[in-house]
Amino acid sequence: MTRLAAGLLLVLASTCGAQEARVDPLWAATLTGLDDKPVAMDRFRGRPLAVNFWARWCTPCRDEIPDFVRARAKYKTKGMEVVGIAIEDKTGPVAEFAKAYEMTYPVVLAGDQGIALMQAMGNKRAGLPFTVIVDRQGKVVASKLGPMKMPEIEAAFEAATR
Repeated sequence: MTRLAAGLLLVLASTCGAQEARVDPLWAATLTGLDDKPVAMDRFRGRPLAVNFWARWCTPCRDEIPDFVRARAKYKTKGMEVVGIAIEDKTGPVAEFAKAYEMTYPVVLAGDQGIALMQAMGNKRAGLPFTVIVDRQGKVVASKLGPMKMPEIEAAFEAATR
């Protein structure tokens, strides 16, 4: 890992407390897919994963989505996956948004349980956007409350796919 990447991960970890971030609540959750069917989040266990909590009305969320799309395409061959968890409860508008923003990664809706899930995963403020990056073993390698820039995303994806 380069010095820059290591420095970015240190910044990411201190921004939201990667040591405090937990992924176990995610594995226990069943959210709603864009097809209105339940999605057991446990299905993503065992692979490098970026979990990005967002909402359509959140400007910083909208700003970082294209970078997550590009980073996923770049790191997909290393097994990296991104899951967008919308803090919303109506699939129609979220599906339209996901299509308009060319969100090529899985998008699910958290509805009423979204805030509680974010808090259980380490986001005590319940702010958006909130991202947790885990490696294949389920260890949190980075987390951040606030928008991530491409260099931060790439550094976290590198750490997760090692």
